[in-house]
Amino acid sequence: MKKAFVFPGQGAQFPGMGKDLYDQFSDAKDIMSEADRLLGFALSEVMFEGSDEDLKQTKVTQPAVFVHSYMAYRCLAEDKPDMVAGHSLGEFTALAVNEGLSFKDALILVSHRARAMQAACELQESGMAVVLKFDDTVTEQVCADITDEVVVPANYNSPQQLVISGSKAGLELAMERLQAAGARRMMMLNVGGAFHSPLMQPAQEELAGAIAMCQFHTPFCPIYQNATAMPAIDPDVVRKNLLTQLTNPVRWTQSVQRMIADGATSFFEFGPGSTLQGLVRRIDPSVEIFGK
Repeated sequence: MKKAFVFPGQGAQFPGMGKDLYDQFSDAKDIMSEADRLLGFALSEVMFEGSDEDLKQTKVTQPAVFVHSYMAYRCLAEDKPDMVAGHSLGEFTALAVNEGLSFKDALILVSHRARAMQAACELQESGMAVVLKFDDTVTEQVCADITDEVVVPANYNSPQQLVISGSKAGLELAMERLQAAGARRMMMLNVGGAFHSPLMQPAQEELAGAIAMCQFHTPFCPIYQNATAMPAIDPDVVRKNLLTQLTNPVRWTQSVQRMIADGATSFFEFGPGSTLQGLVRRIDPSVEIFGK
């Protein structure tokens, strides 16, 4: 019987996030103070007092979710995990938790990543769309058949939910063809651009430089990474997969299935929201799922 700790990504933020932890725990105060210092602006003020719009700024969103999730782990975890995973951005939180990265280096990388992804989004009109309750293989083929625009599978969230990512024209064409193929539930997502697609190549190149400057350590437990859905401990493998993640799909369904196959019987989500609890429940309702 093993415990898996999982950490959410961008989109989980909400006004007032982390304030309850900050008010109750001295560790949260210390973490928040260090984050404000490292980032060079008062992230705490935006998290605690900012509006929805304030929190949607990419330079704020990703550090805010990372810091909240890490605070939740440090303040609420009763023991250490046997394995960890994070959805997209959450992969950096998982690495701070299993000590593959220091909190400082993880936050610096998250900040670099956020700014690089925002810059990449501004180069071309792009986005993401979710396809619900439809055959993944058909969606994959529809995307593969579109060669004059960029559109690819981006998030394998659950057996009933696949997110696609690409240029605006590519998404419109894919959704038109998916509807003709029988898909009935699709919608555009309110995101800044085509995350986890080839359009994030400029961000990947910029993040590579930041990753090269950080020291990675052998963690105390494996991280199941988005790019491969496989456990990793070797720092060089972890580093490579973090870069691959930016332009390739988040294999969340496959990651959770592999964690269960490797003995996970309880999943604990640390951080804002409960999105991952719902996804894990849809992937395998037999496991125990908790939120912190």
